[in-house]
Amino acid sequence: FSILFAGNTGTAQAVEVILEAADLLRDEASVQFVVLGRGSRWKWMKEQASNRGLKNLHLEGQFPSEIMPGLMRKASALLVTLADDEIFTLTIPSKVQAYLATGVPIIACLNGEGARIVTEAGAGLAVPAQNAKALVSAVYELRAMSEGERKAMGERGRAYFKEHFDHDL
Repeated sequence: FSILFAGNTGTAQAVEVILEAADLLRDEASVQFVVLGRGSRWKWMKEQASNRGLKNLHLEGQFPSEIMPGLMRKASALLVTLADDEIFTLTIPSKVQAYLATGVPIIACLNGEGARIVTEAGAGLAVPAQNAKALVSAVYELRAMSEGERKAMGERGRAYFKEHFDHDL
C-alpha cells in the first residue's frame, strides 16, 4: 500500500507529520511512503529517515513534471499535508487539484478549504493538519477498503476536478 506525497517539501507542508506517520507504521511492511519532490526540509527528512531507520519512507527527489501524473496513478493513495496555520485554511493547494485529476484516492492532512474539497468530492479522507495519529488512522481506513471502493473514491475525485477545476474547453 503506497502513499505518495508529490511536490515541495518545505516548512509550509509540515513534512514532519509524514516522518511521524512512517515511524508509527514502521512495522507495517505493506505500507510505504514515497516522497517525490524537493524543498527546504528534504535534506532534513532524509537525515531523519536514516537516523530513525525508517525503511518505509522513500525520498526519491524530483522528477520531471510531465511524468508525475503517471507516477501518481501508480500509488494506492496520494498525500497532501499543510501546517496547522490559519493562513493555510483559506487556500486550496494546487496539489489537491492535481491529485483530484489523477483519479487516485487522497489523504488530506490539512485544515480548511483543501480538506473541505477532498471531503465534498468524496475523493478521500481528511484529517487535521499535523496530526500523525489521525494520518495513520486514515491510512488504515483507506487500506481496509476494497479495491472497488478506493477506485470509486478516485473516480469521484476525477469527476469533481472536471466539474470544478478543468477549464479546458
